[in-house]
Amino acid sequence: MKTIEIKGSLRTDKGKTAAKTLRKQGMVPCILYGNKSENVDFAVPAVDLKGLIYTPNSYVVNIDIDGQKHTGIMREVQYHPVSDNILHIDFIKVDGSKPVTIDIPVAISGNSEGVKQGGKLQILNRKLKVSAMVDKLPDSLPIDITNLGLGKSIFVGELEYDDLTILTPKNSIVCAVKMTRAAMGAQAAAAAEAKKD
Repeated sequence: MKTIEIKGSLRTDKGKTAAKTLRKQGMVPCILYGNKSENVDFAVPAVDLKGLIYTPNSYVVNIDIDGQKHTGIMREVQYHPVSDNILHIDFIKVDGSKPVTIDIPVAISGNSEGVKQGGKLQILNRKLKVSAMVDKLPDSLPIDITNLGLGKSIFVGELEYDDLTILTPKNSIVCAVKMTRAAMGAQAAAAAEAKKD
């Protein structure tokens, strides 16, 4: 899996007032926790987080906090309800000897049979939650839709990948080819032609 690096500084002052002050200075309050170790409160310049937040990719994050190196994954991001600015980020510490849980983007490939017949492809889950060892995490989960017919769906339960467990519910639909008026018209025309024969 891709890695990304961010640099932060330890937060000594905690609480809402301190967090507001940090945000006014263009910083985002963050916390790193997990693996039975002490929580680390730190702050990162908001501008340095764009590559981590505003992307479809998932990353293992190498975090440098005042020279102390940590490895984590992003667990939760809180946004301001009006401005959409980042208010707070939770990171979970990664232990190389234990599996981690992370959302990984799906990578759709192939030209679906259903789309060729006039259907419309719908992607309902752009990321799937998986559990795997850090060194086994892929950048994306490939899904070939070549044989996906009109009105058909691909469910999470149909997918299998080496070295990881999918945690998203098996009955969740990843993608589907929806019937359109054009496709219905083409089907009706084909049926009428078949009757003539």
